[in-house]
Amino acid sequence: MGSYQKNQLAEFKKNPNYNGTYGAAKIDTVTMKYYTDPNNLKLDIQNKNIDVAYRSLTPTDIDNLKTVKGITVHTGPGGESRYIVFNLKTMPGKNDAQKLAIRKAMASSLDRQAIADEVYKGTFTPEYSPIPEGQLGATTPFKDLYGSKPDKAKAAQYLQDAGVSTPVSLDLWYNPDHYGSSSADEYNQVKRQLEATGLFKVNLQSAEWTTYNAERVKDSYPIYQLGWFPDFPDPDNYLTPFFAPDNFVHAHYSDPQMTKLLDSERTDSDKANRLKTLAKIQKLAAEQIPILPLLTGAQVAIAKNDIKGVDNTLDPSFKFRFTSLSK
Repeated sequence: MGSYQKNQLAEFKKNPNYNGTYGAAKIDTVTMKYYTDPNNLKLDIQNKNIDVAYRSLTPTDIDNLKTVKGITVHTGPGGESRYIVFNLKTMPGKNDAQKLAIRKAMASSLDRQAIADEVYKGTFTPEYSPIPEGQLGATTPFKDLYGSKPDKAKAAQYLQDAGVSTPVSLDLWYNPDHYGSSSADEYNQVKRQLEATGLFKVNLQSAEWTTYNAERVKDSYPIYQLGWFPDFPDPDNYLTPFFAPDNFVHAHYSDPQMTKLLDSERTDSDKANRLKTLAKIQKLAAEQIPILPLLTGAQVAIAKNDIKGVDNTLDPSFKFRFTSLSK
């Protein structure tokens, strides 16, 4: 690192002694500029004041930038997840059976593809498992159990069998700033889809991230939005943080069978056996629904046409590496 100004600039210099996995850097210096406003980031890449723009641009901005001459929109495998969390202590329902029925009815009432298309313009795709598509061992248990389109009859049957009166009142919370400015549109879509069944009445509420992140672990939000950026490219990173005892979600989920399966997949050196265990974990998560996966995001970078190597760093590692870049 050549120099650093907090939340402003960071300068990275080529390390002449590096001989690791990714090979020698193809450029001597990279300067990273931080932006607090995505509008300014869009303007700078649009006007070619910077070479590459990465993260936090809105789907509309990305769509607009595709028409600008001299720059290219690059996309690669995603890993970012967006999902709904259920606080198993405070969510609606008189008992565990009713709470599970409400979760199943919600899972049967959503159209992920419509949200991906209408809100995110294809920069996100439907997610039918805690493990995003393209990651090792990913399956589609939520699609298999609850379908890809709203099924009012199935949702109503879940509620009726558990003795749940309708419409079910839901307090649904989201955060408008941490996961991008499209969160409001995303959760208004969720609200419309749930209410379109006639089975739910949704009270949609939001809070800024500092408050939101503190209150969600205090049982303040019965049902709420979270997102996930992976720490490393392995399916366990989408499982243990969510389903192990004392997990980061803090929504009172803990299950002995799930814990046993997680212990197995983390320690099994036999890939075939591990894949079978991962499939069991995903199926159990879909049957119990402590979280409801919604969308997974593609990686998007916008670069001037004279910048090479961008596609080489947009891979499932989810790390934007400077080594492949050249000009």
